[in-house]
Amino acid sequence: MLEKLGLIPISDIIKNKSIQNFLFLAVIQSSNVLISIISMPLLIQGIGVDQFGLVNLSLSVIILLNIMVGFGYNLSAPREVAVNQNDKTALSHLVSNVFSAKILLAGFATFLILAGVFGLNLFKEYQLILVYSVLLLFSEATLPLWFFQGMEKMKLISIANIFSKLLFLMGIVLFIHSPELSKWVNFMMGFTGLMINLLLLTYIHTFLQIRFYRPQFSAIWDSLKENVLFCFSNLASHISINGGLIILSFFAGAETLGMYSLAERVVMVLRLFPAMIIQAIFPNASKLYKKDQVSFYRFLKLVYIRVLLCGAVIATLTYLAAPWIIRVLSRSELTESVTYLQVLSPLLFLSCLNIPNITMMLVADLKQLLFKASWMMCLYMIFVTSILTNYFGGIGLCFGILSTEIAAYIICMVLLYTQNRKLFHGFYS
Repeated sequence: MLEKLGLIPISDIIKNKSIQNFLFLAVIQSSNVLISIISMPLLIQGIGVDQFGLVNLSLSVIILLNIMVGFGYNLSAPREVAVNQNDKTALSHLVSNVFSAKILLAGFATFLILAGVFGLNLFKEYQLILVYSVLLLFSEATLPLWFFQGMEKMKLISIANIFSKLLFLMGIVLFIHSPELSKWVNFMMGFTGLMINLLLLTYIHTFLQIRFYRPQFSAIWDSLKENVLFCFSNLASHISINGGLIILSFFAGAETLGMYSLAERVVMVLRLFPAMIIQAIFPNASKLYKKDQVSFYRFLKLVYIRVLLCGAVIATLTYLAAPWIIRVLSRSELTESVTYLQVLSPLLFLSCLNIPNITMMLVADLKQLLFKASWMMCLYMIFVTSILTNYFGGIGLCFGILSTEIAAYIICMVLLYTQNRKLFHGFYS
C-alpha cells in the first residue's frame, strides 16, 4: 500500500482534502511556535524576566480555563459540520449553538477568575495581569477553527491566524517597553485574536450563507453532556503537560518562574513533535487497522523506530545547544534557564515512547481507556512534581515532568495489556 504512494502524482496528493487540512494545521501550529519564539526576547527585553514569568503564569491559567471553554467541541463539532456540509439550515443551527455554548462557558470562566481575584484574593502576584488576560477566553470561544476543519476549508483560517499573530507581534514591538506594561501583553493577544475571529464569523455569515439563530438551550445542554468525556480527557492531558509552571508558582518567586518559563517554552515547542506525528499517521493507521491489522502493526513499528531515532537526535542536539538557544532567546546569559533546558531536553524522546500506545487507543476507539490513562497520568504528575518541587525547586519540577512521561508510557502499556491484550500483543510481540 505504501509503495503505491510513489505512483500517485504529487498534484493529486496536494489536492487531497485530508492532506490539505493537515498541512494548514501544521502552518497554524508552526506560525504560533515561530511568533512565540520571536516574541520571547522582545518581551524579556521589554518587561524583564520577572514580569515575563508572571505573564506566562497568567497565560497558563487562561489556557487551562480554555479547556473548559472548548469543552470538547474542537473534537466533536468538526465531525458534525462535515456530516452537514450541504445542509445550510442544520449548519446554521449547529454553528449558533456551538458558539453560544462556548461564549457562555467563556463568561463563566471569566466569573471564576474575577471571583478568585476580587472575592478570594487569589493569584496575588499577578492579579492585574490575569484580569487583563480574560479577553483570551473570548478569543478562544469565537475561534471558528472547528468549523473550517469540518468544511475542509483550512486555507483562510490559517492565513487569518498568521495575520493575528503578526498583529500581536507588532503590538509588542510598538507598545511593550517597560515592566508596568506587562498587563497588556495577554490582553493584546486576546484582542487581536478576537478581532480576527469576528471578521471570520462575518465571512461565514456573508459568503458561506450561515445564519446565526437564537441558541437552543436544550441542544446546548445535550451537547455539553456528550462532550464531558472529551473535555476531562483534554483537561487531564493539558495539566500533565503544561501544569508545571502553576505548580512552581507555589514554591518559587517571579525570577525563578521567568527562568523556568523560558526553558519550558523551548521544550513545549519540541513537545509538539509527537503530537504532530500522531496527527500525521492517524488517517492511514485507521484505514490499515480496519483493512489489514498485520499491515497496521508493521506500519506503526516502522514509524515508531524512525520517530524514536529522530527524537533521540533532537533531544541530544537540544542538550548541547541549550546555552546558545537561551542566549539567542533572552539576549543574555541565564545559567539557570540553561540548566532547566538541559535537564528537560530528554522530554522529547520520552514523549515519543507513547506514540504507538496512543495511536492504538485512537484507531480502536478506546475512549474510556484514553480517559483513564489521561487522569492517572495527571494525578501522578501533580503528586510527584509537587513533592519534588517543594524539596528541590525548579530542578525538582524538571525531574518530575520527565518521570511523568515515563509513567504515562507504563500506564498506557498496563491498561492496554489488561483491557485489550490482542492489541497489546499485536504490536509488542
